Amino acid sequence: MLNKIEDILRKSAIPTDKDALPGRSTPLKVSGIHAVNNEPFDRQPNNKESEVILGMGCFWGAERKLWNTKGVLVTSVGYAGGYTKNPTYEEVCSGQTGHSEVVQVIFDTSIIALEGVLNVFWENHDPTQGMRQGNDIGSQYRSVIYAKNEQDFAIAQASQAAYQKELLAAGHGMITTEIEPLDTYYFAEEYHQQYLHKNPNGYCGLNGTGVSCPIGLPS
Repeated sequence: MLNKIEDILRKSAIPTDKDALPGRSTPLKVSGIHAVNNEPFDRQPNNKESEVILGMGCFWGAERKLWNTKGVLVTSVGYAGGYTKNPTYEEVCSGQTGHSEVVQVIFDTSIIALEGVLNVFWENHDPTQGMRQGNDIGSQYRSVIYAKNEQDFAIAQASQAAYQKELLAAGHGMITTEIEPLDTYYFAEEYHQQYLHKNPNGYCGLNGTGVSCPIGLPS
């Protein structure tokens, strides 16, 4: 039992840059093509699109929720927020990379604004749980928003403040979501991309609080 507790504590702590696994210089190979809509996901958004990186627990269920959101053009899953270069899934699961499991979301700003994407984010996980989501325990499952610019950063902070009021009114605790500028996003292995499309009966741990977000309803 002691070894299990020690393992949980280790995986729930973010390592320092010095202590993190080094990783590798070569990126993991991916097709770059979304398995659901055949759109390229290894691209930059154009001037009518925008992008945000979101972590809300296990990325399998999170990606499915987001690719089914009106206005979202393409998604991918990967790792961000840590130190290890081009990490593998096994390395991230060890808790020694500092990365979280995340979903890259590219969306059409004429159909849905960032606030609308964040509405889906807040309502479909519990952002008060720290280094876990439900039974998924570890720093890789922490709630995160990685913004691409200062404007998106401010929008994310405002949405958090608004949702915090609703959570407190409903008897929930304080939000632990990290809101940070995006440093580097690493694609996860090909078999993780659109996993629940390829494996319809696969695990999905997505579960919200039941509290509605008061802003950013999709148009």
